[in-house]
Amino acid sequence: MNVDTTNAGASREAGTAWWRGATIYQIYPRSFMDSNGDGIGDLKGIAQRLDHIAALGVDAIWISPFYTSPMADFGYDIADYCDVDPIFGNLHDFDELVARARELGLRVIVDQVYAHTSELHPWFVDSRSARDSAYSDWYVWADPKPDGSPPTNWQSVFGGPAWCWDARRGQYYLHNFLKQQPQLNVHNPHVQDALLAVARFWLERGVSGFRIDALNFTMHDPLLRDNPPAPDMGEVRTRPFDFQLQSYNQSHPDIPRFIERLQALIASYPDTFSLAEVGGRNALAEMQAFTDGPARLDSAYGFDFLYAPRLTPALVARALAAWNGPEVSGWPSWAFENHDAPRALSRWCAQEGDRDAFARLKAMLFFALRGNLILFQGEELGLLQDEVPFELLQDPEAIANWPLTLSRDGVRTPLPWRAQDEHGGFTKGAPWLPLGPQNLARSVDRQEADPNSQLRFTAELLTIRKRSPALVHGACEVLLADEARLVLRRTWGGEVVTALYNFTGEVQPWPKGVSAAGIWLARANIAPREGTPEGLPPYAAIWIQTGET
Repeated sequence: MNVDTTNAGASREAGTAWWRGATIYQIYPRSFMDSNGDGIGDLKGIAQRLDHIAALGVDAIWISPFYTSPMADFGYDIADYCDVDPIFGNLHDFDELVARARELGLRVIVDQVYAHTSELHPWFVDSRSARDSAYSDWYVWADPKPDGSPPTNWQSVFGGPAWCWDARRGQYYLHNFLKQQPQLNVHNPHVQDALLAVARFWLERGVSGFRIDALNFTMHDPLLRDNPPAPDMGEVRTRPFDFQLQSYNQSHPDIPRFIERLQALIASYPDTFSLAEVGGRNALAEMQAFTDGPARLDSAYGFDFLYAPRLTPALVARALAAWNGPEVSGWPSWAFENHDAPRALSRWCAQEGDRDAFARLKAMLFFALRGNLILFQGEELGLLQDEVPFELLQDPEAIANWPLTLSRDGVRTPLPWRAQDEHGGFTKGAPWLPLGPQNLARSVDRQEADPNSQLRFTAELLTIRKRSPALVHGACEVLLADEARLVLRRTWGGEVVTALYNFTGEVQPWPKGVSAAGIWLARANIAPREGTPEGLPPYAAIWIQTGET
């Protein structure tokens, strides 16, 4: 297995917040486990399979939206923030899930979507009914230009203008995503109060915090100024959205004020955690602003790795450098995969024969990063991007931009639990998305039985990380980042963990000045040797511990 857990170090330092350095397992509920045979995963299915997650050794689960929704964007278009959609179960099922998670030592984090609702939400139904309705100003409405065209040139993420004409009000409403997702006017203090009430509802039900979707889209420019064009960087642009700088339809400077109100509520509950999703061209500055000091959110994550076509030492070094230094007060979170981004192994390792080795390298890099780690379901199995034919696509973005946009459906296919089952043990019915044979062969049951599997390797790496204060809490220094090799040094107190990586399929020289002496906590694709090896084999990775913990 290439892992030694006998000398992995001491337990975490007492008194440190549980989430600092935690590993969080993301569950996409439609595709995790179906308990009733309708082909769609549900809350009871999650509860039935929590043992699998607990056995990995993660600290918490994050569940993507399961709220009442017409499912235009599969749950991110919410019609009732405080209830469960019937396809996923009911509030009793959610309470039982939380209770079961607690029994297993897992905390529960849920998604919150504050930028928009469904067009079927009662707030919007009232808002569109008349200009003087009770909820009239809860969404972003604007009159047309004199020629009848939309108020601004803003474009939606999913393609086409970000404005939709509504004859009932004789105005346009803003939607930064689908037209079925009208934009909330979070400038309005009554809207803020309502969203805080939603957060309180779930905190009272026992959740340990929130992942906040598209947070930098929560406020727009009230002056409705046009976005400027984006410079042509020579990349293929598949959406009108890519032709603009999003200067005015997102990232308003008043967003941190709302964040401070939200964080004050979250922090009033013990042992809670807040995590922002932040994308866009200015993501780093916004992530750091949103997490600047104890009055703001605990952490944020962006898209450094989620859409990167290649994994390189330079990419890792840049991402880590942005969160190091005395002037940086925020704490980062990292994700290599999620429900919106293609599987990392498919993006980063084109050679099928190299993928098992690369998966181990990737895992050893991920679990050595300074920050919180978000592990997407199936990543522990080394799943690949499934190819979903056009006629079976469900993702509205993929359908609108086919074939130039990689489908989100390919990462959302069901989790394979049993290899000998037609649908991987996910459902007794027809699954909402097809599961490909390449991932069926990577099923949980097969990997549980194989001591050398990616699943077993992942669990053992997490055991080591939890026992190493340097890997969980320590400072991180990049000692080397050339075209092929990366060397990180994690330090906490007297413990030092040096992490070495060869990102290529060729043997690379052992880094000068880096000793192989010490405890090899974990290794991948390299045999143990006396003294310092002459080179790093293809896709080799090593964690070397020195000093006292």
